[in-house]
Amino acid sequence: MIWEFNFALFILLIICAIAAITVRDLLSAVVILAAYSLIMTVLWVEMNAVDVGLTEAAIGAGITTVLSIAAVSRTTRRSKD
Repeated sequence: MIWEFNFALFILLIICAIAAITVRDLLSAVVILAAYSLIMTVLWVEMNAVDVGLTEAAIGAGITTVLSIAAVSRTTRRSKD
């Protein structure tokens, strides 16, 4: 394993986690969490846990993202009145 690559992915993972909890828009948070899940997929595969990486890609980055975007799109924004 290339430790520089793993370290860079770990830093990106931390940045995505912090960005997801600090962003104010729900759709942006969902997209950032999808990126988080994709980075986790690459890290799992890099650690030779291909089965876990495949599950993370299918469920974490795929189905969860689609369902979250569908849920956010069905919500209405409050007016600032």
